[in-house]
Amino acid sequence: MDALRQPRRASTLAAQVADQLREQLATGKWPVGTRIPGELELAGLLQVSRNTVREALRALVHLGLLESRVGDGTYVRVANELEAVLLRRTATTRPVDVLELRAVLEEHAAGLAAERRSQADIVRLREMLAAVQESNRSGSMTQVAAADGAFHQAVVQAGGNELLGELYDYLGSALSSLLTALPWDDDVAVEHDHWHGALVDAVAAGDAVAAGDAVAARYAASMLVQVTSRLADEAGQDAVAEQDDAVDRGRS
Repeated sequence: MDALRQPRRASTLAAQVADQLREQLATGKWPVGTRIPGELELAGLLQVSRNTVREALRALVHLGLLESRVGDGTYVRVANELEAVLLRRTATTRPVDVLELRAVLEEHAAGLAAERRSQADIVRLREMLAAVQESNRSGSMTQVAAADGAFHQAVVQAGGNELLGELYDYLGSALSSLLTALPWDDDVAVEHDHWHGALVDAVAAGDAVAAGDAVAARYAASMLVQVTSRLADEAGQDAVAEQDDAVDRGRS
């Protein structure tokens, strides 16, 4: 077996700079979507060479935390490595797989929320429910996706599992982008409202010993995912039909 090399006692200067920049991202001092200071400015602030800064930035771009735009600068893409990994993975994953993962997370989170929620959580969920219902009447799928995402994040947070909440937050953009592409009409909006309301009622009624309420919350959460899954199937079928029509028109 090859001899193992003795580990270095200190990280490289570029690695130390990358750690400092990563901290800026994690703490939100450089919010997602903003342009960070240029190489020269960072080199001056950190008292290091421009090459050191460039190496640190390349490392963070490779991790998916930053995005380099030629002629425009470097922008914050995500706040941490876990979010970057999940975004890359979901971008190459079938929508049905994303929805199945959503079902696992939301059903379990709903059960936890029914057992652990506080009165403040219930108030917040009812506020989020009102926002969802309003968005359903807006005719804007962007508003629907935003309100739906905020609602389910509130349910997950009411369950009190910080790691689960963090994971769901990172998946939020993938779920929202999927929802914006779905067909929507008044009947779907009514069904959407019904199951969101049922979920809030089950969470509000639940307590640590009311297993039935936890089950009801999980069921309502699962039904919401089923609504989205059905719409995704319909959207896929419509896309296939449109493609077939285009082929037929090309032959005629």
